[in-house]
Amino acid sequence: MAEKRIGILSQFFPPKPTWTAKDVPDLTGKKVIITGGNGGIGKETARILLSKNAKVYLAARSEEKANAAISELKKATGKQDVYFLKLDLADLVTIKAAAAEYTSKESELHILYNNGGIMFPPVEMLTKQGYDAQFGVNVLGHFYLTKLLLPTLLETAKNSPPGTVRVVTLSSAGHNFLAPPEGIKWETLEKGDKSLAARKKLTTDKLYGQSKIANIFFANELARRYGDQGIVSISLHPGGIKTDLARHSGFLARKVGTRMLYDIPFGAITPLYAGTSPEAAKLNGKYLTAWARVTLPNEKAINPQLESKLWEWSEEQVRDI
Repeated sequence: MAEKRIGILSQFFPPKPTWTAKDVPDLTGKKVIITGGNGGIGKETARILLSKNAKVYLAARSEEKANAAISELKKATGKQDVYFLKLDLADLVTIKAAAAEYTSKESELHILYNNGGIMFPPVEMLTKQGYDAQFGVNVLGHFYLTKLLLPTLLETAKNSPPGTVRVVTLSSAGHNFLAPPEGIKWETLEKGDKSLAARKKLTTDKLYGQSKIANIFFANELARRYGDQGIVSISLHPGGIKTDLARHSGFLARKVGTRMLYDIPFGAITPLYAGTSPEAAKLNGKYLTAWARVTLPNEKAINPQLESKLWEWSEEQVRDI
């Protein structure tokens, strides 16, 4: 599949999909974790996977909301193989506990969806360990979860056909115009008043863009480090979708945005393609956009040096958790 850079307009207003949820293959025996799986794109992805006979774990902070989603999914699909995994991406300690809980129950993991995230919260908002909330949740939390699950992913890959094991990380086309020119402003990732001043200067929308370009850096570095051991790592823009992700946006922005956005089932198309389609088995290290199209990310998102630096920085942050 030839690589090209699809225009931003086409990414936000894509042509009719040629691959849909109906094309998801049978997933009997496959085990899946979806972060943020209790709502939005995550829940819709879970619904389709469950209907195709996968065993699905909804990784979420709220047990009440997750159990409500699980009841809804069981009723909608007639399937029972869906479970709650307690996980707060804003707290590295709970991520460690979630990984331990999963591996105590399962010896395999075929698809990890790094789907959960937040957008445009106040710049003062921090994770439990004191990091910028958007970077902490969208990037560092998913890095730590993936790192802890790597032994299980690698073991599953060793005992599975090539291309079976996949890590799918949701980014955004917003990285094109919201991320800072240098990709990451490292001073915004420090702790304390100096970092707060840097975050205020960058603004919450640019902090979001920074986290989304970092998602691509992470996915690319994961592909480079573990692709030869059987892991397929893909990052993607799911499309402009009507979810509660924009709950921190202003009223006018939400009102206007809703009129321009697509319904949630469309948002699951590209993640489903990345995680399940036979064609995507060959897309390690690639970036997809709506709907299930391979594209190149922004030029500033292709930076092996930054990808490696982010990985090492992330390793340092979680070393003593």
